[in-house]
Amino acid sequence: MVSETSTGISETGRSDKDRLSLDAAERKRLIDRLRRVEGQVRGLQRMVDEGRYCADILTQISAVQASLRGAAEQVLQGHLRHCVTDAIRSGDRASAEATYQELTKLFAKFSR
Repeated sequence: MVSETSTGISETGRSDKDRLSLDAAERKRLIDRLRRVEGQVRGLQRMVDEGRYCADILTQISAVQASLRGAAEQVLQGHLRHCVTDAIRSGDRASAEATYQELTKLFAKFSR
């Protein structure tokens, strides 16, 4: 989790305007998805605690990973729709370039 200073700038150098860009309905869907993932992970913990079959545990790990990829996709869509679009439309070349660099890193990270 990223903490925020008294100036409204986070430790990553982002300001308050750089917060999660999801409307209320999208945010609720994301929270619901993450709660399901949380439940899946608790189920995985129980499976390990009970000594369940390895292949069953691996199957559930794969399901959790798929759920998290879905959550990441939802956040990425919001980021592209709002943050990236705003940076490019701003006319600020430095902001646009920083956004391109950020996207390049994000795509590399999520394509692994």
